[in-house]
Amino acid sequence: MRYDTNPFSPEDRDRYEIWEKVVRVDIDAFLTEDWSLCKEDFIETYFIGIDAQRHDNPDRWKLSYPTLDAYRDDWLQQARTFASASYAEDAREALFRATTLADIEIIGDTALLHKKFNGSIRKTDGETVPILWQTLYKMKCIEGKWKISGFVGYMPYPMGTTI
Repeated sequence: MRYDTNPFSPEDRDRYEIWEKVVRVDIDAFLTEDWSLCKEDFIETYFIGIDAQRHDNPDRWKLSYPTLDAYRDDWLQQARTFASASYAEDAREALFRATTLADIEIIGDTALLHKKFNGSIRKTDGETVPILWQTLYKMKCIEGKWKISGFVGYMPYPMGTTI
């Protein structure tokens, strides 16, 4: 099986679509530094993103993304920083290898996703950069399309560890 194969069957339409947006589209947009590829996957109204700052204590978490624009700007900066490094391996394959989205709870038109990052990427200078955190996404199905309404991200993985 290819490293970027969607683990959900197309017959499981909701989970298949969610995985495509939250994993494949996110990785490809990030690697090309192209927000336009994923901007339609969000609900701008009432969007909220919480940054756990890789701490397992919620008292340390921050409302870093009170708007979608705030998240977009940081996402683009992270994408630029990632793209400026030189990697000793295929970056797309490394990101897919590190990313797991298997737990998707759907009740009606609402979904809760557990996306985990558990891997690393090697740079050409010999440094190994950990890709190690997790994110809980909230989604709503609007007019037949799943859209991200918010998240709690950059939580330690596994919980109970702080890097």
